[in-house]
Amino acid sequence: MATADRWTHLYKVLSKSGPFSDPDWVPGEETIKSLEESKILVIGAGGLGCEILKNLALSGFKNIHVIDMDTIDISNLNRQFLFRQSDIGKPKAEVAAAFVEKRVKGVKITPYVGKIQDKDEDYYMQFKIIVCGLDSIEARRWINSTLVGMVDMDNPESLKPLIDGGTEGFKGQARVILPSLTSCIECQLDMHAPRPAVPLCTIATIPRQPQHCIEWAHQIAWQDKRKDDVFDSDDMEHIGWVYNAALKRSEEFNISGVTFQMTQGVVKNIIPAIASTNAVIAAATTSEALKIATSCNPFLENYMMYAGEDGVYTYTFEAEKKSDCPVCGNLARKLIVNGDATLEEFIELLGERPEAQLKKPSLRTEETTLYQRFPPQLEEQTRPNLKLKLRDLLVDGQEVAVSDPAYTIDFRFQLVFG
Repeated sequence: MATADRWTHLYKVLSKSGPFSDPDWVPGEETIKSLEESKILVIGAGGLGCEILKNLALSGFKNIHVIDMDTIDISNLNRQFLFRQSDIGKPKAEVAAAFVEKRVKGVKITPYVGKIQDKDEDYYMQFKIIVCGLDSIEARRWINSTLVGMVDMDNPESLKPLIDGGTEGFKGQARVILPSLTSCIECQLDMHAPRPAVPLCTIATIPRQPQHCIEWAHQIAWQDKRKDDVFDSDDMEHIGWVYNAALKRSEEFNISGVTFQMTQGVVKNIIPAIASTNAVIAAATTSEALKIATSCNPFLENYMMYAGEDGVYTYTFEAEKKSDCPVCGNLARKLIVNGDATLEEFIELLGERPEAQLKKPSLRTEETTLYQRFPPQLEEQTRPNLKLKLRDLLVDGQEVAVSDPAYTIDFRFQLVFG
């Protein structure tokens, strides 16, 4: 197939006005050139990311970058179709980029093997659009807050549209976020509630499932044997240690089923994925990228849900931008708490509440530091506060700033005693 023939149908779409195109839109060579020169970033090269990379390349984008920190595992091959058996152990970003470049001539894909947190604002400023195909809510929250923080109202180029896709089994979602202008990921954080915790007594005393053995190794054995090491779920040596400890415990209680893959899934809270759902959501996110890059049609306003468990169902709605969103809002988010709870109990609650989900928080008011995890000297100084009641540390309705090492911003909460 000649290169020109490959884009015939795409060029037709971009060369003729349609019933939904903007009256001021100028179709033709200028729009096609704008598409081909748009630099786009894909975050994630897993099941969803592979589909997105392929779709973007076949939709006329010629300058694509991709970030992923993972390597290819045999369990990926059933749905991450850019990879082969011989690729096991290689970086996903590099293999995916090379595969698509080879198949779609004229497309340049630049891979980066590492974390999104490795890059600064100058890096993200170079892209016209950013597309996420992530399975981590923490990573979504990080890129969301970073892009919101980059917005300068005097510089329109600082606003980078974020297109977010996600899947779980037969369910999925696609959304378009205009940082600081529309609802952001943090606004609807409670839609991504954390998984229910397994009771600690079950983990510690009477495990019944292989997952209980893994949680024991992760939460209890690690603290007992390696408490001076900060656990990193992306460090294969750390995962391997937890796997071996869980395997020994499962043998002790005659529980079968502990595998390295399951250990990764439990520790990293990996969400099950199905190839067909990935294809549906990748198609939706790519369509939105094409519409934003060319203005050929109005883009999504702003959230599309997909459910395929019982037939096919989609629902599109405008998610609300919340004034008390800790990232894009200007008010502190209200939390109703028990004034007789200790500061330590409240910190544990911050990790469990759907609207917070902060795992390693430090807290302060305008007047004082309530608890600071780092450096060790300050942690030691503020540790006695952990046993004090909230009503002894704060007044009803007082605002608290919460920081977490996983994010670049402070979260503001107004604590109301209920």
